[in-house]
Formats: sequence, C-alpha cells, structure tokens
Amino acid sequence: MKYKDYYAALGVPRDADIESIKKAYRKLARQYHPDVSKEPDAEARFKEAAEAYATLKDPEKRAAYDELGQRPSGEEFSPPPDWRHQYADNAHAFEDIDLSDLLDALGRGARAQRGPVPRHGRDYETAVRVSLEDAHRGTTLNLEVQYEDGPRTLEVTIPPGVTDGQKLRLRGKGGPGRNGGANGDIYLHIALAAHERFRVDRHDLYFDLALTPWEAALGAEIEVATLDGPVLLTVPPGSRSGRKLRLRGRGLANGRGGHGDLYAVVHIDVPATLSPEERKLFEQLAQASRFNPRSVAGSGS
Repeated sequence: MKYKDYYAALGVPRDADIESIKKAYRKLARQYHPDVSKEPDAEARFKEAAEAYATLKDPEKRAAYDELGQRPSGEEFSPPPDWRHQYADNAHAFEDIDLSDLLDALGRGARAQRGPVPRHGRDYETAVRVSLEDAHRGTTLNLEVQYEDGPRTLEVTIPPGVTDGQKLRLRGKGGPGRNGGANGDIYLHIALAAHERFRVDRHDLYFDLALTPWEAALGAEIEVATLDGPVLLTVPPGSRSGRKLRLRGRGLANGRGGHGDLYAVVHIDVPATLSPEERKLFEQLAQASRFNPRSVAGSGS
C-alpha cells in the first residue's frame, strides 16, 4: 500500500495537539470545499484533509498511525509484523487495502473476541452560504447531504446572529452509528454572502454615506437604510470625509439578544455639472470663504 502523510496534508507538526489539528482542518475545509472553492483540485484536497482529520482526531487511530513511522508520501510500504499482530488476529488481514481502510479496520480482530464495539457514525462537513439578512434574522434552508447510502435533503435552521467562519453542529444528523454507537454529526461552516451595501466586521456593519458639501458643513437629517428598515441619521455640522457616524444597536443580531452597531462612513461628493445659479453661488462662496483644506490650520492637523 502507499503511505499517506496525514500531518503534511493538514500542515501540522507530528506533535500537534488536537486543537491545532482541528483548527488546521477547519481552515482547509473552508478553503477547499467544492461548493466554495474554484480551484481545480479543490475536491481532492478537501477529501485528503477530511481523511487525515478522521485519523488524527481519533486517539487510537492516531497512535496506530504513528507506530507505522514516517516515510515519504506515496511510498509503497507494508505494516511491520508486530504492528499486524497488535492490531489484527490475522497476519494477512490487511493485504491489498488502502491506508485509510487499514486504520479504520484496526483492532477489529481483537475486539471480535470481546463482542461488537459501539462505533460512532460518520461526521459530515459542508459549507453554507447565508445572506446578511438571513444571518440577522435567522432562516430555514434545505441542505442536501451525500450520505453513504445516497443523497438526502435536510431542513436546517440557521439561528440569528451567525457570523462568517462560524461552525454550527447538527447533532446526530450524520451517518448512523453501529453496534449501538451514537449517530454522527453534521458541521456547517457558515460563509456570509457579500452585500451590495453593507460591509461586515463581526456584528458591526459599515456603509458609505455620500453627503453634499452643504450637508457636511451645515449638518442634516438623512434617512438611511438598515437591516430592520429605514431610520433617520443626524449628521453633525462640520462632518468631514472619513468620519464614522454610529447608529448604536443597528448592526447584526449577535445571537444573545443584542445587536452590533451600524457605522456610516462619510464621503463628500460634488455635482458633476453646475447650473448657472449653482455656479454663481459657488463662486460667491469661494470669494467669501477663507477655508483652505491644504493649510495646516484648515486641515485640522
């Protein structure tokens, strides 16, 4: 059989703890999930990472794997006799078998003498893309899962307050357990879809607010959109480009009964063309005003 370097597949050292292994797997699962990644080898990389994680997260399988030693990935090898005797009652039980199948089968011979051992069902991982509105209010969606016996559609509830990169666990919705073992779980990796107006920072939202020169200079009351409907925003006099105006509690739901904040980032715009009256007024302002944004005093530096 061919050796597979599971540590290299996840990009972790051989002495990595379980949390480092989980973190590395989650990162690769998000990066190479076929529903998300456009890379040509995404599906193969995703399966490679899942196979490595399935072995290294299980203490018994990891110990057995480590006893096989370290060799170049893809190198042909055969488990040593003492390994075979430890994990199987038949010295030829693992001929012509893939490494992942070998590790999955380890100990079955010894366990048979003690009777069937409960086995946890298979866990599944999948990415789910959620709109900002659905992340804010929660939603129910249909999820197609490719089980070992074929595809099935599950109705999944996404609670309010999910964030980009969050992982949700659907307990007992994975593969069936064996010999009385618990069913596996499904892990949903949440990816927030890009929004046409808002930018997201955890539960806070940002958007660009275009102001006329007179609105910025004199102040104004402006109706702005939020995820819960339009509200009035007070623009203080003298607001400059880049200033952030906060609407407290108007951001994303945080899943704990509260909300993030909404920030309007000020940008001052000018008309591309002027009517004769507008030009006259701007010329009068230019003559009357002593404001110079390029001076030290005028820039507020």
